[in-house]
Formats: sequence, C-alpha cells, structure tokens
Amino acid sequence: MVRLSGKVLDIEYRGVLLNRDDARTIGVLDGDRVEVINEEKKTAAQAFVTTTATLLPQGTAGVYQVTNRRLGLDGGESIEVRAVGRPASIDFIKKKMDGGKLSMEETRSIVREIVDDTLSPGEISAYIVGTYINGIDMDEIEYLTRSTVSTGEQLSFASHPIVDKHSIGGVPGNKITLLVVPIIMAAGLKCPKTSSRAITGAGGTADLMEAIAPVAFTGSELQEMTEKVGGAIVWGGATNIAPADDKIILYEYPLKIDPHGQMLASVMAKKFAVGADLVVIDIPVGRDAKVTTVEEGRKLARDFMELGDRLGMKVECALTYGETPIGHSIGVNLEVAEALSILKGAAGPDSLIQKSAAIAGIALEMAGKVQYGTGTEAALDLLSSGKPDLMMQKVIEIQGGDPGVTAEDLPPGEDSFTINAPETGYVVEMNNRALITIARAAGAPHDHGAGIMFHKKQGQHVKKGDPIFTIYADRGWRLQKALEDARRLMPIAVEGMLIDRVPGNRWRIPMH
Repeated sequence: MVRLSGKVLDIEYRGVLLNRDDARTIGVLDGDRVEVINEEKKTAAQAFVTTTATLLPQGTAGVYQVTNRRLGLDGGESIEVRAVGRPASIDFIKKKMDGGKLSMEETRSIVREIVDDTLSPGEISAYIVGTYINGIDMDEIEYLTRSTVSTGEQLSFASHPIVDKHSIGGVPGNKITLLVVPIIMAAGLKCPKTSSRAITGAGGTADLMEAIAPVAFTGSELQEMTEKVGGAIVWGGATNIAPADDKIILYEYPLKIDPHGQMLASVMAKKFAVGADLVVIDIPVGRDAKVTTVEEGRKLARDFMELGDRLGMKVECALTYGETPIGHSIGVNLEVAEALSILKGAAGPDSLIQKSAAIAGIALEMAGKVQYGTGTEAALDLLSSGKPDLMMQKVIEIQGGDPGVTAEDLPPGEDSFTINAPETGYVVEMNNRALITIARAAGAPHDHGAGIMFHKKQGQHVKKGDPIFTIYADRGWRLQKALEDARRLMPIAVEGMLIDRVPGNRWRIPMH
C-alpha cells in the first residue's frame, strides 16, 4: 500500500492515473487493478490503472470522474492505493464463453461487479459476447433479470394493478407511448413508464417527452408522481432502476448486437423494478424491424410470457405491422406535435391511432376494465372523450412542463426540402432503415426540429408532382447531408401498375 495525494481529473472515465515510479512501488502495470481509499470520508473504490511518466509527479494519483463519484475527493486529500487481485466473476465469464451454464450466484456476482465498476470494459464485452455466441437459457435469463433488478431502486405501490408497456423498437415514428399511457391513465389505472433515449433511431420516447417536459427523475420521484396523477413518462437512465442494464447496453451498442436473452432480461427487469403487475409488449414485425418474421415474433412472445410467469407478472404480446413508419412523422417535434394533436381531437393517421388503441386496449382487457375483444373500441372511445388529453396535461405539469403546450409550440426545422412524385403511380415501398438514416443525418433526435414528414404512405396513390415527403432540419448543412443520403438510399419507391418493367421507375431527387 502506498499513500499518495489525490488529484481529481476532469475526464468522464473510470480509473486512476499513476506516475510510473509510484506504479512500480505499488507493484502494478497498465490495466491492473488497485483499490483507492479516501481515509477522510471512509470511502473506497476499485479502479483500473493507467500510467504516465510526465503528466503527474511522483506522489500524486489522478482520479477520473466516474471513479471519484464513489470516492468523493475534493482534490489534494491523502489517499491510500494498493494492488488488488482479479475479481471472482472473471472465472464465471470465462465459463460462459466456454459454453457453460451460470448459476444464480454466478450471475449475481457478474452483475454486481458490472454496477460497481469492478469489471473492465473488455471483461464486460467478453460476457456479452459469450452470451451472444452461446446463448442463455430461461433459467439464466431469470437469474439475470432478478440480479439486474437487485442492483437498483425498486418501486412498491399501495394499490394495484400497476400497468406498463414496452416496444422492442426498430420502427421509426413509433410515438405510441404518448397516447397509450394517458389512455391507460384515463381508465383509472396507474402507469409509471420508464423510457429510453434513441441509440440508433431518430427519437426514443424519452427524447420525445423531453421536448415538452423534463424526464430526468429518481425512482422515488417517479413513484411519487405516479401516486399523485396516475402515471409519468420518464427517462429510465436517470432513475437508478436496473442500472446494470444501462451499463450492459453501453457495451452492446458498439458491437451492434442485442442478444436474445439479454434483451428479454433488459425489458423485464425494468418492468419488474417499477412494480408492474400487467405488461403489454409491442413486437413490430417487418423486413427492417428487429423481428423479421411472424414465427420469430411468436417465439419471442412465448419467451416474454414465460419469463413473466416466473417473475409473477402477467404478460401479453402484440405482434404489430413493422414494414412502414408509424404515423406521418419521424423526429422529435414532428412526432410530439402529431401525438398532441390526436389527444386534442384532431384527425390523425390510422396507423398511429389504431396501433395505440390496440396496445392500450390489451392493457384495459388485462386489467379487467373491459371484456376480452372490446379493448381497442374502449380505448378509441376514451381517446375521443378527451380524458387522455387531460391525463397528459397532468403528466406534463407534474414533470415540470407547460400543460398548455400544443402542436403549434413544436415547429419543424426552418430548413426543408420536399420530394415530389416523378410520375403517377403508387407508393410501393418504404425502407425504414434508410428513413432513420436520413432523419438522423438531418439532426434527429438532437435537433428537435429535424425529421421527416410524410405526405403519402405505402399503398397510397400519387399523381405526378404530388409531394411524397418533406425533410426538415434546424441547420442548412444538416439538410444537405440528409439530401445526399436520400439520393443514395432512395428510401421510398413509387411505381405504376405495370408489372412487366424491370426495374420499375423509382423517384429521384433533382440535383438542382
């Protein structure tokens, strides 16, 4: 053990930076682990070592911000640094990589050390890849779910049932949560909804909600808001609910993988942690969705329901059409404005209203509010009554937003370009992945005005010169980038009724 002076490094990373002479004295090299002890505050943290010959003098240890959140150094305090051995969970990770089955205790050890920042990024990635290649069975999925929940806050409500919904994603414009949650609340049910930000999409539910109200709340604040008004729509990353899941997702993202078992545990851990009794899972099915076939969707639904049974939650799944965007818009302001307009009684796209009513209707049936088979109709009746709009106003207000916000308060970006039909025909194809790429190039979700507005959807007839869609951006250079991607990807195909011409005529964006 060596006593050093602690210096806080304003770098959002975890670990310590040691002078190489100090590292030799301690007996560690780059990549080894040490335990750092703040004697004054009686705090300690394990940290990974990086070394320097010039950036720090001998006798001073640099502590990165993530590690310092655990230590609480102000800078200049005396700290003790000593070498520590490898964590026990590394052996369990190797067991998984070798194709073994992990026990509850082994899984809990891995999850705990992920949350405590004991495992390195490489070790966490090894665990994720091991589960991706070898899979995890339903026992292991249950162990992972329960372990993930145990690492964070859990909500407990006095009255039940607690209702929740989740979409596994992959379809642009899927803003249904902004309609489903207030419909469920209007039926007298509680719905504490935690949502994610977009990772590869053009707008996660948390991104959308943040355009009209703050979304960063603790788990206890989420519970308090739900008790007061019946529900909330918050960002799950701020709640400390199932924090291990957020850390695992962080390492899945660069690999562009979403292991089946990890995804099941991720979704259900968050539902279990908020105290949900009844859960509706939306599984979009389509060529460019995460689930590409109905058969695959049914298998996933069975797994969700089995895991729900093991956790004491009733789960029902809806396989939904995922070939085209939901509604007429992609992008934060465009989507929120569309949802708010529908809540206030405006006519909206059938795809958005019908899907929202179907998902909310399943929840109403599960809760016994209506008879089986009548949920969609009941949800539509509630929507037309105006009660969900009042519920949404309460949610916005309790989360610190302006309950009087309307669609007109959410303008699209000032820079825009409209693509028109080059000939008379039908919209025969909409490529979801290409549309997301274009919307992100335009600035979504970071730029709230960026996105795409559709004037025609798949199957609709267009005349030559009719607008098909408009790209919006908050910045001109972003619009130009989006147009370049649109020319390259050609996300929407317009063809006539002739079927003997190969290839068919597709729209082209004029170069001038």
